[in-house]
Amino acid sequence: MNPQGERWTAETVLALAPDAASRKAGSKLAVPGPWAGAGARPEGGGGAVWGECSGSGSTPYRTVVDLSGEGGPGFNCSCPSRKFPCKHALGLLLLWAAGEAAVPVAQDAPPGWAGQWLDRRRQRAERATAGPGAAAPATPADEEAARRRGERRAARISAGVTELEQRLTDLLRGGLAAAEGTGYGQWDETAARMVDAQAPGLASRVRELASLRGSGADRAGRLLEECALLHTLNQGWLRREELPDPLAATVRSRVGLTTDAAALLASGPPVRDHWLVLAQRDSDDGRLVTRRIWLHGRGSGRAALLLSYGAAGRTPELSLPVGLSVDADLVYYPAARPLRAVLGARHAPPVESPGPPPGGSVEAALSAYGEALRDDPWLEAWPVVLEDVIPVPPPAPAPSPSPEVNGWQLADAEGGSALAVDPRTRDSQGLWQLASISGGAPVTVFAEYGHGGAVPLATWGPELVAL
Repeated sequence: MNPQGERWTAETVLALAPDAASRKAGSKLAVPGPWAGAGARPEGGGGAVWGECSGSGSTPYRTVVDLSGEGGPGFNCSCPSRKFPCKHALGLLLLWAAGEAAVPVAQDAPPGWAGQWLDRRRQRAERATAGPGAAAPATPADEEAARRRGERRAARISAGVTELEQRLTDLLRGGLAAAEGTGYGQWDETAARMVDAQAPGLASRVRELASLRGSGADRAGRLLEECALLHTLNQGWLRREELPDPLAATVRSRVGLTTDAAALLASGPPVRDHWLVLAQRDSDDGRLVTRRIWLHGRGSGRAALLLSYGAAGRTPELSLPVGLSVDADLVYYPAARPLRAVLGARHAPPVESPGPPPGGSVEAALSAYGEALRDDPWLEAWPVVLEDVIPVPPPAPAPSPSPEVNGWQLADAEGGSALAVDPRTRDSQGLWQLASISGGAPVTVFAEYGHGGAVPLATWGPELVAL
């Protein structure tokens, strides 16, 4: 412990890396040689680390990390990397984590280039925390204009839903077998119409429906299921005024209507807890990078999902180190089964978690998923903590589409029950890592479980390990 508080461990820093290549490159820069003017500021004064790293050019790269941001650490570097954090930020943090000899606590203010960025970041955070209430009060004219915009969008969505219902009726009247002969273009056109109707959630479900054509032996069953879910969502929207408020909120979010995060923070009831960061995973569809961060409240026992986005291949800014516990406020989005949340005020720096959250059996996981599905039938997956399970690889190579993943199971150590691993799991490396940590012995696993199976995200061996 030093005046700056407890410095992060190397594992905590490396958990922030966007990929394995960044971890490797950042580790190479975790030596004093390339760095000049490195310094740190105590967390009580707005924790930060900065330094200049020599590179191939004549001008060093200026790197600064804000350690005390409300939404997690923030990074800024003058290098051209599109990764976030870049290798320079990771190297600087690893150097800082090694001790005060390499990155001392500064006696003076940060250099101007670092101080200016930190000040701008603080100002943005203060404006976001203040929320809409800090702005000039809305006039009746503003409120009336907002109401009219909302009505126009609702009318466009209703028109799109009616058109989609007719498309589903035509599909079922012609028979599911006829869908095999139709091209993707018809569905893509329907999805585009839903985008025009300002219903992006419906557009995503239409594309999912199109992707099922000719996929797997049970494609007809999956097509029928997706058609039924889409029809149920359409009817939920058209009759939303008759639904209980939580279910109506779920329907609105599934259709694609979102709640502004700042407005939610300003109006929603906060849930303060010590939130264990269970997993952090990015996905990239070519247009948008989506980061999913899973949390578990040690006091409340509640699960939470934070979403953060980065455009044009840039990594999202929100990042919480896996394995740490954060004393913070969360505000949940309205829903029949609240799960997604937005991060509010943080009351203390992150600390190492004392251990895994309470887990349950495979049967308990199935029950939890079933209860969540009862409240939200359009749910893709639900977070579960499995205690005393053994990862079981397939006995032999399985058929396509995912031979290296298909056939894996998470089996109860007591026997009798097992969860199949979702064959759509992107990478088998994490599964073999899980099997290596287990060594055939029971372990605790955090996973997402849905209709396709389980996707293991983390395990304890004995510390939390992201898969």
